[in-house]
Amino acid sequence: MRNLVMVVFVEPVTEGGMFPREDWPLHITLLRFDLPRIADDGSEPLWRLVEDTTPAVCRALGAQLRVGPEAWFGRHESILVNLVEPDPRLQELHETIAGQVLALHGRIASQRHTLEAYRPHITHHDGRRRHTGQVPELDRVALVDMAPEGDHSQRRILKLWQSPPLA
Repeated sequence: MRNLVMVVFVEPVTEGGMFPREDWPLHITLLRFDLPRIADDGSEPLWRLVEDTTPAVCRALGAQLRVGPEAWFGRHESILVNLVEPDPRLQELHETIAGQVLALHGRIASQRHTLEAYRPHITHHDGRRRHTGQVPELDRVALVDMAPEGDHSQRRILKLWQSPPLA
């Protein structure tokens, strides 16, 4: 299985870019999951996922998200985040990805935080954060490999969907 995540980055990134496991750009996690490397028919589920989720990603691009209040997340409620207020396009994107992962015989990493229990948020990291009331645009959605070439200390952006630049 291949360990992957789809996110909305709220800081600049580039397709193919890599970063250390402990130094993520600020982001909203859409879904963490595992996919088989090869399907029974010999196809690669990863690229089927990209193809099948692209329409939902394109519908979501351009949504204006609103940063909500701070909250504590994690097993011991020790991770400071800012919630992201509910948004129908963000929720639809999350649900579409979850459905496609399951259709491709993948596993969702944390099912208790999916579908109606999805709580989008932006984790504070190394002094970087977003503040209540800010309105980041949903303009960068990425598929990230959590262990490129088996290296669990790195992350690689495999696919980046972006809003077209303003003229």
